[in-house]
Amino acid sequence: MKPIVIGIAGGSCSGKTTVTQTIKQTFHNQSVVVIEQDYYYKDQSHLTFEERLTTNYDHPSAFDNDLLIAHLETLLKREPINKPVYDYVKHTRAENVELIMPADVIIVEGMLILDDERLRNLMDIKIFVDTDSDLRIIRRILRDIKERGRTTDSVIDQYLTTVRTSHIHFIEPTKRFADIILPEGGENVVAIDLLITKINTILAK
Repeated sequence: MKPIVIGIAGGSCSGKTTVTQTIKQTFHNQSVVVIEQDYYYKDQSHLTFEERLTTNYDHPSAFDNDLLIAHLETLLKREPINKPVYDYVKHTRAENVELIMPADVIIVEGMLILDDERLRNLMDIKIFVDTDSDLRIIRRILRDIKERGRTTDSVIDQYLTTVRTSHIHFIEPTKRFADIILPEGGENVVAIDLLITKINTILAK
């Protein structure tokens, strides 16, 4: 059986991970693998730490989509990949990689996965998680402080300098490519139930 590829896009801290985990838990009888676009930020080891801090991580050019596409095509052939790991403290790729085995369901999660037509063409279902900006910035502050060693000031400065602008110019417009727009992420039980029904239909074919 050809693996089913589900793309889950949306703004920073919109609830993409919650939706992803809900799907993964629902289809526990099938093998499910999650490929996070965040892990495919370009390697910046050739830059100084100060230079890395100036990178706009919410811009399409920040991602190594060529590698991501190559890895998805490999998984679709039922072959394993070595998924990169990103170090959010050092702002570059870590030296270690993560071995990912093929699966029946491949979930690709990331802000800009619908921006690249090549990625869209690999997806069976394209989802955009749509959440209000005030909730997203609060969640981002809490996440970056707890998980990524940032300060409140640095998170807010980054949001005002690049995140907000990039969302308006690059992320929000990709909503038009989605098959399903899912307001409020994991809180929208009805929409998620409909999505799960659609996935079951594809898996049954």
